[in-house]
Amino acid sequence: MRRALGVALAFAIVGLAGCADIPPDPLQLDRGMLTVTNSTSSDWNGVEIWINRYYRVTVPTIAARSRFQVALDSFVSGYLQRFDIHKAVITDLQLTAQQPDGKPVLIKRDSATGLAALGAKGKQ
Repeated sequence: MRRALGVALAFAIVGLAGCADIPPDPLQLDRGMLTVTNSTSSDWNGVEIWINRYYRVTVPTIAARSRFQVALDSFVSGYLQRFDIHKAVITDLQLTAQQPDGKPVLIKRDSATGLAALGAKGKQ
């Protein structure tokens, strides 16, 4: 009887652990789209997102607990060149912003900080 109770308790604990709310990675790449997830309780203002430190997209605000999606071919260089997902390789991805209290937000992914885990691939 005790053994059956112990097994039932173990399954209950594993079941509850599976329900834990793990926040998603704030930067996710999938099929030519970048999804930015702000799972914090503060808005991000003056958002700049950079690919390879050359192509940029700006967003006035990403509200708290919301998502923003952008196509990778929307990123533009200072010379008005668009990022070409069929020819270019993503080696660096960075988001900068400010919280309402002025604290900076910096999220950076490169080969050393998990860019491959986001789904960034080479030329197709």
